[in-house]
Amino acid sequence: MAQSYNGILQFLQKMMLHLERGSIQVSGNPILDDMFAPGFQQNELELYSMQSFDENLRKPKTVMTYVIFTLYGVWLSGVCKGSSGLASHNKFVPISKRAYKSLKDTARNIVDSELFIQSLEDWILENALADSNHGEQYSFNSPFQIEELRQLDFALEGTFFQQLFRMPTSFYSCSDLKEEEYFALEDFLHTMANGLWNTFWHKNSPSPFLVSCARHPRSRFYSLDKAISKGKVADLCGAALIARDDNDVNTHWDQVVQFSLFKPDIMLGNKSGISLNALSEALFYGFHILVSRRLSKRCEFNDNSVFILVMDARFGAVVKLTGDVRHLVPDLDNPYQAVADWIKNHSEVSVSTVDRIWNKLGNANWGDLGTLQLLLATFHSIVQFAGSPRKPIASLAGDHNLRLQKRRIECHLLENQNGKHSSQDHIIQGERETMEHEHEINPAIMNQASHLLFQEGDIIHVDDPQQGEKGFQIHESLIDEKSFCYSAISLENPTQLLTLYVGAHPSRLEPSWEDMSLWYQVQRQTKVLNVLRQAGIASKYLPEIVTSGKMLHPGSCKKQNPNEKCDHPLCGTPVLVTFPIGEPVSSIVSQDGPFSCEEAIRCCRDCLAALRSAKMANVQHGDICPENVVRVSDAQGSSSSFFYVPVSWGRAVLEERDGPAMNLFFSSSHALQHGKLCPSSDVESLVYLLYFLCGGNMQQQDSIESALQWRQRSWAKRHIQRHLGEVSAILKALADYVDTLCGTPYPVDYDGWLKRLDKAVNESADKGKLIEEMTMNMRIEDVAASSGISEGGS
Repeated sequence: MAQSYNGILQFLQKMMLHLERGSIQVSGNPILDDMFAPGFQQNELELYSMQSFDENLRKPKTVMTYVIFTLYGVWLSGVCKGSSGLASHNKFVPISKRAYKSLKDTARNIVDSELFIQSLEDWILENALADSNHGEQYSFNSPFQIEELRQLDFALEGTFFQQLFRMPTSFYSCSDLKEEEYFALEDFLHTMANGLWNTFWHKNSPSPFLVSCARHPRSRFYSLDKAISKGKVADLCGAALIARDDNDVNTHWDQVVQFSLFKPDIMLGNKSGISLNALSEALFYGFHILVSRRLSKRCEFNDNSVFILVMDARFGAVVKLTGDVRHLVPDLDNPYQAVADWIKNHSEVSVSTVDRIWNKLGNANWGDLGTLQLLLATFHSIVQFAGSPRKPIASLAGDHNLRLQKRRIECHLLENQNGKHSSQDHIIQGERETMEHEHEINPAIMNQASHLLFQEGDIIHVDDPQQGEKGFQIHESLIDEKSFCYSAISLENPTQLLTLYVGAHPSRLEPSWEDMSLWYQVQRQTKVLNVLRQAGIASKYLPEIVTSGKMLHPGSCKKQNPNEKCDHPLCGTPVLVTFPIGEPVSSIVSQDGPFSCEEAIRCCRDCLAALRSAKMANVQHGDICPENVVRVSDAQGSSSSFFYVPVSWGRAVLEERDGPAMNLFFSSSHALQHGKLCPSSDVESLVYLLYFLCGGNMQQQDSIESALQWRQRSWAKRHIQRHLGEVSAILKALADYVDTLCGTPYPVDYDGWLKRLDKAVNESADKGKLIEEMTMNMRIEDVAASSGISEGGS
């Protein structure tokens, strides 16, 4: 018998040599002829080999034929598919009927995750270690090197992953957020798969994946909507990225490209390691997926490894399990120990660190590895299913320097501009903005703007198309002596101060960049405020148009019709008069120092009320900063002598194509990154404003990159939250709330926060109305609090 097997071994060596030379003859052999006959599919080959393996070994005359059959299948798979030796070996090496049944029985008996965790507990604890730099972790290797993550980071620079930053939860999450969390998880997986597929495989073709949820390894897969309708959301354990199969309406576990385990808390204490339960449960699902692939007759995967994403509402990690389940020694009396022994002795376990994945930028150079780790795991999972990408990571990452140079040119920040260093000096006159007039700067023409400067006592007459001629007397210049914004009184009602904006003369509007900013202050602000008025929005926290029209000049006018203008420097100059008038909070801070706790809360409440009112007309301010919020004296004798009003609505966003102003200190992260607002952008800017008003350290910024880095660092290290918490617990709670919304498509819960802030301002939940505001025919008197943040706000 030994000689026979030695002869077989020598024969195999010769056959391999013939295979490499391509000189093997397959015709005339009935098994090989069937194997390559039309219609003989790969799955049939595997089934044939599995069912006939035992019988063939008992028939000496067919042993050689079977060996040729197997070896040729291995070789052909490697040639045709270009896959690795391990992949080919996995697909074509046969599994006996007995081994198939034993493996299937073992998987059927491994159903209790708690027993599975107990069987691995001692082994996992043996791999625990304490690292002074990273806290308590495990000695398992990471599935990725930092250089791999950095390459992926560079390769994905042009890919937009907006949904990766959304999760409708906070540190005070509760069970009733389960559905919302799973919707966010579903979007997260869809976005990762679609973004990677379109970036690396096929730019315009739809992703061949779908997302389904499961309760346990033997359960059916549900769409999230179906799980909700059946009342099974509370039982869900996670969601899987599934390879579509148009020929089968049912979803099976051998179609799982990648599984995402979703648990309430995956952290190992307060450290950066994964908890024992989360790691064990990830291996539990990883084992079942590998077994499902091995037992499948149609499985497309050609690798003995699986990536499990482990996530909660804040953090994420990756667990990779690699191993051939055919090496499992079955023990039906103690199947859990058998699987544990296989994991210990015949598999390789890799575990990443646990890092924030929600509301972080995911930049490897900044240490935000959480999102990148999940993206790279998803990338490798797609490679297992679909093969190598058309555009490798290294190829796309190689264009990083070119893209960086292009971005530097696009983000050139007015380096040659002179003037005072207020926060307005750092507003980027965005090239993405939609403007009716786009022209180059002509310095010679810009100097003519001095013709429109007015002195105290000057009289201005305005031709308002709706109200006729109106007269105003200049009281003083606001902000600075060169400003085109003045306080003025109406000649008809001289008891009330108003804000008067003077625009640029049409003859200078054409070439002057500086006068274009006046166009935003006057013409476009007039348009925005008219939009609010036409929508029926009226609130004391919003500016209101008193008069808008064109300036009338003394002497005779030589224009032929009302739409023309003569050569007088004032003829046709646009004017906007609004109410109320106030002092910018930037001036108040520079003169009197930081705000008190009470004033900061009042400012927050009033600004939120204004933003909420504007949002009802689908208007976002887009330029919240200290110069654009004014403190107004309250002449109505309310509980406070002041209230606050956001002004300068010329940069407001009315539609998708509008671009907001870009301010390195106060613009939201989403605005700086993408040149447009998300629903929480104004409130994020408001938090930066509160941080400034309360004496927070606003570091000097010289680029969009440094501004984004400051935001990421401040949120991650909780500088903003801690500083506002020293002023007021409710301001800290607002900052925590905004941190969970940064860059997301979720609308802000204005009603809930206005209720809480109004309660803090009035020191009683029973006092008066929340805000007085008319919207169409509806009067808002009270709203329910539903912010998702606990009343303590700590």
